[in-house]
Amino acid sequence: MEIYVDADSCPVKDEAARVAIRHGLVVHMVSNARMRLPEGELVRRVVVGGDADAADDWIAERITARDVAVTADIPLASRCLKAGAAVLGPTGKAFTEDGIGSALAMRELMSYLRDTGDVGGGGPAFTKKDRSRFLEALEQTIRAVQRKG
Repeated sequence: MEIYVDADSCPVKDEAARVAIRHGLVVHMVSNARMRLPEGELVRRVVVGGDADAADDWIAERITARDVAVTADIPLASRCLKAGAAVLGPTGKAFTEDGIGSALAMRELMSYLRDTGDVGGGGPAFTKKDRSRFLEALEQTIRAVQRKG
């Protein structure tokens, strides 16, 4: 089992690394540019460069059903679910096969509404409660994947 973090705009990189290291798991921090990342023997820095989807492609091409992805990117979450991986958003919310279709449709709708000016910028601010939920969800997800396989 390995953890793949879509690191470009992820607010829980340190938390993901800490949990991965505690479990003895490799964690891949994948980004389009160099950035400050958590240090550790099991932390792998992957800088892909290239177009905006290069990090997503790198993750989607390598992730397996025994792995966990951490991303807020709904299309990447969908690709990881298709590979059989467990997928968590940075707030601890799990992406599921049952809900990914609705999430993709809502993403498209919100993009359209932003483009037409009917709706403003991003979502709510990231909170300490979100960080706490993420830590708990990642711990539970790792245990569930370990039990599964």
